[in-house]
Amino acid sequence: AFFVYGPQTTLYLTLGEGTDLYRMDPISGLFMLIEERIEIAEETSEYAINASNARQWFTPIQRYVSDLLLGDEGPRERNFNMRWIGSLVADAGRIFNRGGVFLYPGDRRPKYDNGRLRLIYEANPVAFLVEQAGGAATDGVTRILEKTPTEIHERTALIFGSKTEVRWVGSYEAETRQGLDQSPLFSHRNLFRS
Repeated sequence: AFFVYGPQTTLYLTLGEGTDLYRMDPISGLFMLIEERIEIAEETSEYAINASNARQWFTPIQRYVSDLLLGDEGPRERNFNMRWIGSLVADAGRIFNRGGVFLYPGDRRPKYDNGRLRLIYEANPVAFLVEQAGGAATDGVTRILEKTPTEIHERTALIFGSKTEVRWVGSYEAETRQGLDQSPLFSHRNLFRS
């Protein structure tokens, strides 16, 4: 579960059978069910990433975001909008309501190569809620809920939201691991990418 505080206080909650949205009634102070079993849209044209770190990202994330920025003239052949609130919970709330993909990747800065968010008490709760709403959550390669922590404050990269975009990020990671992003036949505007 997590709360979003603002003009209204909302609660996103799962007990393992879908994610429900509650809003606090300002008069009674009680949480009222607003939407049962939220579904995150499988497709999206919105992404959230802290672009100020772009020069520090690893190649797969740089390539992925570059392709999104090319819009309908690029390999994805459609336009994307960037949204970045800068708060994991607020960005997650927006994705539950509108769809989208959130990226907080590892990067080249010291101590950030595995990401910045804590696996146990930041990434796991969000990943559970997202998956219960039909979305996906990975570190770019591995499903977040399949990662076994080795320490309490272990950090991880986190990519979550609409399944299709989470899969796209994974495909960029796979191409880089296989060296396909370096080949003229498989690189940025290649013959085989649709």
